[in-house]
Amino acid sequence: MAKFSKRNKKSVPGISTASLPDIVFMLLFFFMVSTSMRETELKIKVTVPVASQGTKLERKSLASNIYVGIPLGKYQSLFGTEPRIQLNDAFASVRDIPAYIASEREARSESERPLMTAVLKIDQDVKMGIVTDIKQELRKANALKISYNTRKGVD
Repeated sequence: MAKFSKRNKKSVPGISTASLPDIVFMLLFFFMVSTSMRETELKIKVTVPVASQGTKLERKSLASNIYVGIPLGKYQSLFGTEPRIQLNDAFASVRDIPAYIASEREARSESERPLMTAVLKIDQDVKMGIVTDIKQELRKANALKISYNTRKGVD
């Protein structure tokens, strides 16, 4: 009878890293495709008020956002603690709103311009006077579709 000898040392084969670059690039491509970048950097604090009823916008791509609130801490030394208007990434005054609406209209196609909506994202502690001024400027710019951003509350 033949005798089989046992090998005392069993070596574990090394892990193949040949497919590692493929996996890394697949993950990178996935995150590049699925991630959306924030369009504007908020320089003001906006805590939108609570509403019991509301509807969602059908096409958010047709929304032009106007932010109103108190500047963040790092901007308070320059702009103070009074509520300010932010259009895109810059602070603005009420007089700048018609030019902002005109530039937003120019960025859209001719068929989408009548469907544009001005979305007001206003801090819940802001006084109504600045909101009224914004609405007056929107009327002058013929931006008559206005939406207010709110949080969903309990009934």
